[in-house]
Amino acid sequence: MAQVLTISCKLKVSQSQAAKLDATLNAFVQALNWMNQNTPEKIVNTAKLQSLCYYEIRTRFGLSSNLAQQVCRRVAGARKVAKQKNRPVKAFKRGFVTYDARIFSFREKDWTVSLTTVDGRERFELAIGNYQRGMLAGSGPKSATLVQRKDGSYYIQICVEFLPPQTQDRGEVVGVDLGRRDIAYTSEGQHWDGHDITKVRDHFSNLRATLQQKASKGTRSSRRRCRQLLQRLSGRERRFQAWVNHNIAKRIVETAQSLSASIAIEDLTGIRERTNQQPRSKTERRRSNSWAFYQLRQFLTYKAMRAGVRVVVVPPAYTSQTCHKCLHIHPDPSKSYRSDKIFKCGHCGWQGDADFNGANVIALLGLFVNQPRGSWLACQLQGY
Repeated sequence: MAQVLTISCKLKVSQSQAAKLDATLNAFVQALNWMNQNTPEKIVNTAKLQSLCYYEIRTRFGLSSNLAQQVCRRVAGARKVAKQKNRPVKAFKRGFVTYDARIFSFREKDWTVSLTTVDGRERFELAIGNYQRGMLAGSGPKSATLVQRKDGSYYIQICVEFLPPQTQDRGEVVGVDLGRRDIAYTSEGQHWDGHDITKVRDHFSNLRATLQQKASKGTRSSRRRCRQLLQRLSGRERRFQAWVNHNIAKRIVETAQSLSASIAIEDLTGIRERTNQQPRSKTERRRSNSWAFYQLRQFLTYKAMRAGVRVVVVPPAYTSQTCHKCLHIHPDPSKSYRSDKIFKCGHCGWQGDADFNGANVIALLGLFVNQPRGSWLACQLQGY
């Protein structure tokens, strides 16, 4: 199965081209909202929506034939997702236009793209680096999405298909335990301490709170300056988290690839809802809810696919309370291993880092529970 990656490329846009892109973005979102409001909500078929609104969209909003078809596809797709989640489709926001091979083309010889706008076809030069050039070289992309960011710049998100290598493993598994004190701890002993990362995130949070307070008080010039600083800081913590997750995922995949092993991670779906039921301070709730564990899982998944490494998802129940040596769910009740990060088994006496123990339990689950021959995990004392 082909893997689709999205390559984000900045466009070099002249003033006249910017006006055409703005007009296209406005017409596209207006057409989306008009179709969503003026057609029965139960219709989720693209062809049926197109038969109802195609000519009206072209006449009312001045879109080309293929852009009008993209409107129908986008509304149909949004309604299908909303139907699965049992909720109505919300209003579409301005800032994107989807393209297919008939209204988008990429030319490698001069690193440009051609896009259809409401005022005809326009060619744009890409402002990209070596990474984007390497990913786009020889790829022949067939679809893309035009987006406008908050700062007013224009980007084209090009979808590129790759055929990942066949997964080859020797039956070994690298377990990964995710957490806040250690962002990730592997069964091979690699770990990434979250203390310094928490300090950086707390700094951003305190800085935003201070600037927001000053932006509502003080002189006119100080309020304006605070708003400007808040705009500059917008998204910086999010980008920092994504950078950290990218680096952690890359290191884990490289380790698994060197060992010809698979990667086993916990399924932490719903962890925020479960932990928020516990009594905690506002600061602890913010720290827990703002870290992107699902993003790290997504980065691991797509990087592993490109490297030919299989990712196995296991249930998280009792992984922190099971001893990886004797497989007993029997932590020493006299040892507060949760507070000082020490696990001591009350059955076989093994003692060590709690996250390292959890990573090894996850590795065992990934190795045996998902084997075709079935699971043979059971409490035992041999081998410790």
